[in-house]
Amino acid sequence: MARTIVGLNDPKAVKKYSAFMAVDVAKKSYWSKKFMGEGEESSMPIQQLTDLETDAGEYISFDLSMQLRMQPVEGDDVLENKEEDLKFYTDGIYIDQMRGGVNAGGRMTRKRTIHSLRKTARRRSSDWWQRAFDELIFMYAAGARGINADFIYPTSYTGFANNPFTAPDAEHIAYAGAATQKSEILDDGNFIMTLSEIDKAVAVAAMMGGGSGGGAAGTDGNTQTPKIQPIMINGERHFVFLMNPWQVFDVRTNSAAGQWLDIQKAAAGAEGRKSPIFKGTLGMYNNVVLHEHESIIRFNDYGAGAVEAARALFLGEQAMVLAFGTAGTGLRFSWHEESRDNGNQAIISTSSIFAVKKVTFNGKDFGMYVVDSAAKSPA
Repeated sequence: MARTIVGLNDPKAVKKYSAFMAVDVAKKSYWSKKFMGEGEESSMPIQQLTDLETDAGEYISFDLSMQLRMQPVEGDDVLENKEEDLKFYTDGIYIDQMRGGVNAGGRMTRKRTIHSLRKTARRRSSDWWQRAFDELIFMYAAGARGINADFIYPTSYTGFANNPFTAPDAEHIAYAGAATQKSEILDDGNFIMTLSEIDKAVAVAAMMGGGSGGGAAGTDGNTQTPKIQPIMINGERHFVFLMNPWQVFDVRTNSAAGQWLDIQKAAAGAEGRKSPIFKGTLGMYNNVVLHEHESIIRFNDYGAGAVEAARALFLGEQAMVLAFGTAGTGLRFSWHEESRDNGNQAIISTSSIFAVKKVTFNGKDFGMYVVDSAAKSPA
């Protein structure tokens, strides 16, 4: 009886599993399913760039046009030669290939199991890619690898695709409590995460670029630092604050006046719940949607050099960019099967051409503010 067989490395299987991979990773990725948008009108923390998905190249450049600052000319005063020039700042992202692989074993290994090793390889590979993407985004957002022990990337990792990690600039980082630098973060309960730190972040974002004390000596204090633009959800302006679970524990168990026990938690109104940003939240405070994730970057060299800390992320629009490239297949993932050892072993490899990075213009972060606090296990 005739039967159809899709064998090892059959082109139909390659396309099928490549498509499965793309769907699986997007569904499983914490960032992709909540905080990623595509197109000029997108209002999400991560902007997806598609320029290189159909065109050749390894680099995408994008610009920021700064606001005009000239003093108005009044009455019949002459405007000529007082016009202001347009100012642009540029950032860019390189893409590169990343690959992973699975050895499905020899013929006898495959003979002894009832599992479909191809399907199992696809599931495990999509899990692996989800971790690879999410961990990269957390590292780039924090501008550091940190000490997170469960990452697939080594602690010596410094970045991917010629896009190095960039530490937060001085205007876009704060330290909990009264600390002004990491060496002042002590392990005494005065430098842990509180709701007050969220209030500070909201206030700083509102005045960013125009607050008193900013700018070079002799200027009006306007540093031309772009404001962190809020995420627009059904016409409402919101930010996202993403914390490590230990930071969340400190916030939840703070019994001081005005802290967690004194506010009414609300994820959002009926309209807000339609947005993925509100799915799985801790609640909302001061129009900031609160999230937690175990992959927030952690450190252990604060204070005199041994205090554990974590870097929470205060996110607005377009804080980061993600770019994909394709190898002519039209798919964001490639699937390849081959045999080795005279056909005995089945090898499955997967790959993607992409990159992710934090957006920076003129040496300053854009769309993001970080808050470092002491954070240790409550156990």
